[in-house]
Amino acid sequence: MIGCCDNQTMTRPLSTEEFDAFIDGLDYPLFVVTTTDGEKRGGCLVGFATQTSIDPPRLLICLSEANHTRRVAAGATVLAVHVMGSDDHAAAELFGGTTGDEVDKFARVRWHPGPDGVPLLDDLPRRMVGGILKPLPLGDHVGFLLEPIAEEVEEGETDILTLHDIDDVEPGHPA
Repeated sequence: MIGCCDNQTMTRPLSTEEFDAFIDGLDYPLFVVTTTDGEKRGGCLVGFATQTSIDPPRLLICLSEANHTRRVAAGATVLAVHVMGSDDHAAAELFGGTTGDEVDKFARVRWHPGPDGVPLLDDLPRRMVGGILKPLPLGDHVGFLLEPIAEEVEEGETDILTLHDIDDVEPGHPA
């Protein structure tokens, strides 16, 4: 254990293992993010997302550099962010356990086009579409700062799917 708070000066960044000790046990909500560049569609499971501003409202979605969806999002104008309910494990497995480089995920789900043609998943009705304001390089992920432009919330859904709920899903690609 490194003592960060006992007046020791930190002279190096934490290793991945040291940082993992800090975040161990934290649980994050999961989302499915979908997008289109007008030709290709992309969709993936996302665990790195956060609200960044109240007024004006802003949301930051982080997509892995290795991800097919990130490559599609690079040419997109919007992202759709779908909240996952606790009973949406199959969607988490599809969007997190397969890669769009090999599988047409949208052939396996019901969806319809939303603003700018972005795929909206019919079985994940709590969603927001955000205009991409700025991509931000963030290590092995790219952050997409979103300005909300549309939302849909179905009453009654309160239990959300979290990272610990999908321990059995093998990622479709490395982070």
